[in-house]
Amino acid sequence: MEEGGHSGGGRPGADSFESVWRARFGEFADEREDDAGIAGWSRAGLDARVRQFLQHWSPPPAGSRWLDAGCGAGTYTRILVDQGLEVLGTDYSFPTLRKAMDRDVGTTLYTVADVRRLPFADSTFDGVLCLGVTQALSRSDDAVSALATVTRRGGEMWIDALNSWCLVNLFDSLRRRVQGRRMHLRYESPGTLIALMRSSGIGNVRLHWLPLLPARLKGLQRWVERPVAQWLFRFVPFAGLLLCHSFLVSGQRTGQRGAENRRVNCAWASFI
Repeated sequence: MEEGGHSGGGRPGADSFESVWRARFGEFADEREDDAGIAGWSRAGLDARVRQFLQHWSPPPAGSRWLDAGCGAGTYTRILVDQGLEVLGTDYSFPTLRKAMDRDVGTTLYTVADVRRLPFADSTFDGVLCLGVTQALSRSDDAVSALATVTRRGGEMWIDALNSWCLVNLFDSLRRRVQGRRMHLRYESPGTLIALMRSSGIGNVRLHWLPLLPARLKGLQRWVERPVAQWLFRFVPFAGLLLCHSFLVSGQRTGQRGAENRRVNCAWASFI
Protein backbone atom coordinates (compact mmCIF):
# COMPACT_ATOMS: atom_id res chain seq x y z
CA MET A 1 0.00 0.00 0.00
CA GLU A 2 1.11 3.54 -0.67
CA GLU A 3 0.56 5.99 2.13
CA GLY A 4 -1.76 8.84 1.53
CA GLY A 5 -4.22 11.42 2.66
CA HIS A 6 -4.17 14.89 4.09
CA SER A 7 -5.18 15.27 7.68
CA GLY A 8 -6.86 18.23 9.20
CA GLY A 9 -4.54 18.93 12.10
CA GLY A 10 -3.34 17.81 15.49
CA ARG A 11 -5.12 17.38 18.82
CA PRO A 12 -3.96 16.84 22.39
CA GLY A 13 -2.81 13.29 22.98
CA ALA A 14 -2.16 12.64 19.31
CA ASP A 15 0.59 15.17 18.63
CA SER A 16 3.27 12.64 17.79
CA PHE A 17 1.28 10.72 15.17
CA GLU A 18 -0.24 13.76 13.54
CA SER A 19 2.83 15.98 13.71
CA VAL A 20 4.75 13.31 11.80
CA TRP A 21 2.10 13.43 9.09
CA ARG A 22 2.18 17.23 8.99
CA ALA A 23 5.92 17.13 8.41
CA ARG A 24 5.62 14.43 5.77
CA PHE A 25 3.00 16.32 3.78
CA GLY A 26 5.21 19.40 3.85
CA GLU A 27 8.05 17.33 2.44
CA PHE A 28 5.81 15.75 -0.20
CA ALA A 29 4.64 19.16 -1.42
CA ASP A 30 8.19 20.56 -1.50
CA GLU A 31 9.80 17.60 -3.22
CA ARG A 32 7.16 16.23 -5.60
CA GLU A 33 5.16 17.63 -8.48
CA ASP A 34 2.60 14.97 -9.38
CA ASP A 35 -0.72 14.73 -7.54
CA ALA A 36 -0.05 11.15 -6.42
CA GLY A 37 3.38 11.93 -5.00
CA ILE A 38 2.11 14.99 -3.15
CA ALA A 39 -0.59 12.83 -1.53
CA GLY A 40 1.85 10.03 -0.72
CA TRP A 41 0.37 7.55 -3.22
CA SER A 42 1.81 5.83 -6.27
CA ARG A 43 0.38 7.01 -9.58
CA ALA A 44 -1.33 3.65 -10.07
CA GLY A 45 -2.80 3.80 -6.56
CA LEU A 46 -4.28 7.26 -7.01
CA ASP A 47 -5.64 6.41 -10.45
CA ALA A 48 -7.39 3.33 -9.00
CA ARG A 49 -8.90 5.39 -6.18
CA VAL A 50 -10.22 8.00 -8.60
CA ARG A 51 -11.71 5.39 -10.95
CA GLN A 52 -13.53 3.66 -8.12
CA PHE A 53 -14.79 6.91 -6.65
CA LEU A 54 -16.33 7.78 -10.02
CA GLN A 55 -18.00 4.34 -10.18
CA HIS A 56 -19.99 5.15 -7.03
CA TRP A 57 -20.40 8.89 -7.54
CA SER A 58 -23.44 10.50 -9.17
CA PRO A 59 -22.80 14.16 -10.07
CA PRO A 60 -25.07 16.58 -8.17
CA PRO A 61 -26.91 19.38 -9.98
CA ALA A 62 -24.63 21.91 -11.65
CA GLY A 63 -23.96 24.94 -9.49
CA SER A 64 -24.12 23.03 -6.19
CA ARG A 65 -21.65 24.28 -3.60
CA TRP A 66 -19.21 21.62 -2.37
CA LEU A 67 -16.35 21.44 0.10
CA ASP A 68 -13.29 19.30 -0.67
CA ALA A 69 -11.80 18.92 2.82
CA GLY A 70 -8.18 17.77 2.77
CA CYS A 71 -8.02 18.50 -0.95
CA GLY A 72 -4.26 18.01 -1.32
CA ALA A 73 -3.12 19.01 -4.80
CA GLY A 74 -6.73 19.28 -5.93
CA THR A 75 -7.30 15.96 -7.72
CA TYR A 76 -10.94 15.61 -6.68
CA THR A 77 -11.53 19.36 -6.59
CA ARG A 78 -10.88 19.55 -10.33
CA ILE A 79 -13.18 16.57 -10.97
CA LEU A 80 -16.05 18.31 -9.20
CA VAL A 81 -15.37 21.61 -10.97
CA ASP A 82 -15.37 19.84 -14.34
CA GLN A 83 -18.84 18.53 -13.45
CA GLY A 84 -20.13 22.07 -13.01
CA LEU A 85 -19.98 22.35 -9.21
CA GLU A 86 -18.78 25.32 -7.18
CA VAL A 87 -15.98 23.98 -5.02
CA LEU A 88 -13.95 25.28 -2.12
CA GLY A 89 -10.80 23.29 -1.35
CA THR A 90 -9.20 23.21 2.09
CA ASP A 91 -6.04 21.62 3.41
CA TYR A 92 -3.86 22.25 6.46
CA SER A 93 -0.72 22.34 4.30
CA PHE A 94 -0.15 25.68 2.61
CA PRO A 95 2.63 24.32 0.34
CA THR A 96 0.18 21.68 -0.86
CA LEU A 97 -2.54 24.25 -1.49
CA ARG A 98 -0.09 26.23 -3.59
CA LYS A 99 0.33 23.16 -5.81
CA ALA A 100 -3.47 22.91 -6.08
CA MET A 101 -3.76 26.58 -7.03
CA ASP A 102 -1.01 26.23 -9.64
CA ARG A 103 -3.04 23.47 -11.30
CA ASP A 104 -6.34 25.34 -11.21
CA VAL A 105 -7.32 27.33 -14.27
CA GLY A 106 -10.75 28.41 -13.07
CA THR A 107 -12.13 30.36 -10.14
CA THR A 108 -11.92 27.70 -7.44
CA LEU A 109 -11.23 29.07 -3.97
CA TYR A 110 -8.75 27.47 -1.58
CA THR A 111 -8.07 28.11 2.08
CA VAL A 112 -5.91 26.64 4.82
CA ALA A 113 -8.19 24.92 7.34
CA ASP A 114 -8.30 22.13 9.89
CA VAL A 115 -10.89 19.50 8.98
CA ARG A 116 -11.79 19.23 12.67
CA ARG A 117 -12.37 22.94 13.13
CA LEU A 118 -13.75 24.17 9.83
CA PRO A 119 -14.11 27.98 9.62
CA PHE A 120 -17.56 27.94 8.01
CA ALA A 121 -21.09 28.55 9.23
CA ASP A 122 -23.48 25.66 9.75
CA SER A 123 -25.16 24.35 6.59
CA THR A 124 -22.83 26.24 4.25
CA PHE A 125 -22.40 23.47 1.66
CA ASP A 126 -24.64 21.29 -0.48
CA GLY A 127 -22.13 18.50 -0.03
CA VAL A 128 -18.72 17.66 1.39
CA LEU A 129 -15.97 15.37 0.17
CA CYS A 130 -13.22 14.12 2.49
CA LEU A 131 -10.94 11.57 0.82
CA GLY A 132 -7.51 10.38 1.90
CA VAL A 133 -7.76 12.09 5.28
CA THR A 134 -8.76 9.75 8.10
CA GLN A 135 -5.64 7.56 7.93
CA ALA A 136 -3.57 10.57 8.99
CA LEU A 137 -5.82 11.41 11.95
CA SER A 138 -5.60 9.74 15.35
CA ARG A 139 -9.42 9.44 15.36
CA SER A 140 -12.30 10.47 13.12
CA ASP A 141 -15.06 11.73 15.41
CA ASP A 142 -14.22 15.45 15.38
CA ALA A 143 -13.73 15.47 11.61
CA VAL A 144 -17.03 13.69 10.92
CA SER A 145 -18.91 16.03 13.26
CA ALA A 146 -17.38 19.15 11.71
CA LEU A 147 -18.10 17.98 8.16
CA ALA A 148 -21.71 17.13 9.02
CA THR A 149 -22.23 20.51 10.65
CA VAL A 150 -21.26 22.51 7.55
CA THR A 151 -23.47 20.33 5.31
CA ARG A 152 -27.01 21.58 4.71
CA ARG A 153 -30.02 19.41 5.43
CA GLY A 154 -30.42 16.97 2.53
CA GLY A 155 -26.82 17.55 1.44
CA GLU A 156 -24.37 14.74 0.79
CA MET A 157 -21.29 13.64 2.69
CA TRP A 158 -18.57 11.35 1.28
CA ILE A 159 -15.65 10.12 3.37
CA ASP A 160 -13.19 7.25 3.01
CA ALA A 161 -10.80 5.27 5.21
CA LEU A 162 -8.35 2.38 5.22
CA ASN A 163 -10.14 -0.84 6.20
CA SER A 164 -8.90 -2.18 9.55
CA TRP A 165 -10.43 -5.62 8.85
CA CYS A 166 -8.64 -6.17 5.55
CA LEU A 167 -6.31 -9.18 5.91
CA VAL A 168 -3.35 -7.27 4.46
CA ASN A 169 -3.92 -4.36 6.85
CA LEU A 170 -4.40 -6.72 9.80
CA PHE A 171 -1.08 -8.38 8.97
CA ASP A 172 0.65 -5.00 8.75
CA SER A 173 -0.74 -3.97 12.15
CA LEU A 174 0.29 -7.26 13.77
CA ARG A 175 3.78 -7.16 12.27
CA ARG A 176 4.40 -3.65 13.54
CA ARG A 177 3.23 -4.54 17.03
CA VAL A 178 5.46 -7.63 17.15
CA GLN A 179 8.41 -5.57 15.91
CA GLY A 180 7.68 -2.78 18.40
CA ARG A 181 7.19 -0.24 15.61
CA ARG A 182 4.68 2.58 15.66
CA MET A 183 1.76 2.52 13.27
CA HIS A 184 2.48 4.77 10.29
CA LEU A 185 -1.17 4.86 9.23
CA ARG A 186 -4.49 4.54 11.04
CA TYR A 187 -6.92 1.88 9.92
CA GLU A 188 -10.66 2.31 10.51
CA SER A 189 -13.51 -0.11 11.06
CA PRO A 190 -16.36 0.49 8.57
CA GLY A 191 -18.86 0.01 11.38
CA THR A 192 -17.17 2.71 13.46
CA LEU A 193 -17.22 5.27 10.67
CA ILE A 194 -20.85 4.47 9.83
CA ALA A 195 -21.81 4.92 13.50
CA LEU A 196 -20.00 8.27 13.65
CA MET A 197 -21.86 9.49 10.59
CA ARG A 198 -25.22 8.42 12.01
CA SER A 199 -24.55 10.08 15.35
CA SER A 200 -23.63 13.29 13.49
CA GLY A 201 -26.97 13.43 11.69
CA ILE A 202 -26.09 11.60 8.48
CA GLY A 203 -28.74 9.18 7.20
CA ASN A 204 -29.23 6.94 4.15
CA VAL A 205 -25.69 5.71 4.75
CA ARG A 206 -24.11 3.60 2.02
CA LEU A 207 -20.94 1.54 2.25
CA HIS A 208 -18.77 1.14 -0.87
CA TRP A 209 -15.78 -1.22 -0.94
CA LEU A 210 -12.53 -0.06 -2.58
CA PRO A 211 -10.20 -2.93 -3.53
CA LEU A 212 -6.66 -1.58 -4.04
CA LEU A 213 -3.83 -3.91 -4.94
CA PRO A 214 -0.14 -3.23 -4.23
CA ALA A 215 1.79 -1.45 -6.97
CA ARG A 216 3.59 -4.67 -7.90
CA LEU A 217 0.19 -6.18 -8.78
CA LYS A 218 -1.16 -3.17 -10.64
CA GLY A 219 -1.72 -5.30 -13.75
CA LEU A 220 -4.52 -7.07 -11.88
CA GLN A 221 -6.13 -3.92 -10.47
CA ARG A 222 -8.66 -3.57 -13.28
CA TRP A 223 -9.91 -7.11 -12.61
CA VAL A 224 -10.91 -6.34 -9.02
CA GLU A 225 -12.79 -3.27 -10.23
CA ARG A 226 -14.99 -5.22 -12.64
CA PRO A 227 -18.74 -5.57 -11.95
CA VAL A 228 -18.51 -9.23 -10.95
CA ALA A 229 -15.85 -8.44 -8.35
CA GLN A 230 -17.86 -5.47 -7.06
CA TRP A 231 -20.90 -7.74 -6.73
CA LEU A 232 -18.85 -10.25 -4.75
CA PHE A 233 -17.51 -7.60 -2.38
CA ARG A 234 -20.96 -6.17 -1.80
CA PHE A 235 -23.09 -9.29 -1.39
CA VAL A 236 -20.85 -12.19 -0.29
CA PRO A 237 -20.57 -11.92 3.52
CA PHE A 238 -17.18 -10.67 4.69
CA ALA A 239 -15.64 -10.67 1.18
CA GLY A 240 -15.32 -6.89 1.05
CA LEU A 241 -14.50 -6.70 4.75
CA LEU A 242 -11.54 -9.07 4.52
CA LEU A 243 -10.28 -8.40 1.00
CA CYS A 244 -10.73 -4.67 0.34
CA HIS A 245 -7.92 -2.36 1.34
CA SER A 246 -10.18 0.72 1.70
CA PHE A 247 -13.81 1.74 1.80
CA LEU A 248 -15.96 4.75 1.07
CA VAL A 249 -19.06 5.81 3.00
CA SER A 250 -21.68 8.24 1.75
CA GLY A 251 -24.91 9.61 3.19
CA GLN A 252 -27.23 12.59 3.50
CA ARG A 253 -27.59 15.14 6.27
CA THR A 254 -30.91 14.54 8.00
CA GLY A 255 -30.88 17.66 10.13
CA GLN A 256 -30.94 15.67 13.37
CA ARG A 257 -28.13 14.32 15.48
CA GLY A 258 -28.48 10.63 16.15
CA ALA A 259 -29.43 7.69 14.00
CA GLU A 260 -32.56 8.89 12.18
CA ASN A 261 -32.01 6.40 9.37
CA ARG A 262 -30.44 3.10 10.31
CA ARG A 263 -30.52 1.53 6.86
CA VAL A 264 -27.17 0.61 5.32
CA ASN A 265 -26.72 -1.10 1.96
CA CYS A 266 -24.83 -3.95 3.63
CA ALA A 267 -26.97 -6.13 5.90
CA TRP A 268 -24.12 -7.07 8.24
CA ALA A 269 -22.47 -3.64 8.41
CA SER A 270 -23.67 -3.10 11.98
CA PHE A 271 -21.53 -6.01 13.14
CA ILE A 272 -18.18 -4.70 11.86
